[in-house]
Amino acid sequence: MMSAERGASANTLAAYRRDLLDFGAALARGPRDFRAATAADSKSYVASLSGLAASTQARRLSSLRQFFAFLYSEGLRRDDPTGTIEAPRRERPLPKVLSRADIDLLISTAGEKKNADGLRLTCVLEILYASGLRVSELAMLPLSAARNRDGFLLVRGKGRKERLAPLNAPARKAITAYLKIRDEFLPKGAAESRYLFPSRSREGHLTRRRLHQMLKELAVKANIDPEKLSPHVLRHAFATHLVEGGADLRSVQTMLGHADIATTQIYTHVANERLREVVHSAHPLAKAKRRA
Repeated sequence: MMSAERGASANTLAAYRRDLLDFGAALARGPRDFRAATAADSKSYVASLSGLAASTQARRLSSLRQFFAFLYSEGLRRDDPTGTIEAPRRERPLPKVLSRADIDLLISTAGEKKNADGLRLTCVLEILYASGLRVSELAMLPLSAARNRDGFLLVRGKGRKERLAPLNAPARKAITAYLKIRDEFLPKGAAESRYLFPSRSREGHLTRRRLHQMLKELAVKANIDPEKLSPHVLRHAFATHLVEGGADLRSVQTMLGHADIATTQIYTHVANERLREVVHSAHPLAKAKRRA
């Protein structure tokens, strides 16, 4: 149902599977199964998660709620044993953000290598920063998407929803340079691949793990803390720099593919925090207070 009706991604399906198996393992230690699980079972399980992050607890409870709602709709249960459980409060942390100077340094460092690996890395970096793609969207980007000459990428995101992601001139230039050497990354014996970033991995394209590794290695070369850099941090930088430049939230929401604008609003807090830091470090009265 999650796959066919809701269009959940493979990563989402895997997360739900892990959550339900974990709850099932807890039930297996007692005399009950899913169909006979009680509210007390659910509360006991959620209480056992207290040592985990609030976001993890909330996600596992959400998995259970959706699963029991499915059982109820299918007539396999007469109630929802999670209905009275309160989700843990989650404080949404501000996302890590790179400065524009950091971005410029990363791009220039990536461009120092003129071989195939360097051209691919530059292309990955330029696309992530220019369009704000999720790492899974980038990894599975089809070759046909990069051949669009309108300055946009047609991206299939969460729930199989399609959106147009912008490409600036440097990103288009990086794609053009990369396409000339792309064949070097084709799997052995393959004449072609449908992916923009093919590889010899089992999936046939650059994996999320490998993309993370590539960016961490780049951060080390650029003398930037590798903990500060990941594909998602570049997505945050894309959105934050747009908001700082005056872009309206609705436009940023559309480009990021957020279903709810409340998710996008966090970037106004990031921008405000950055402005506060600038005032604190640069304003003459703030400097006078520190000297005092």
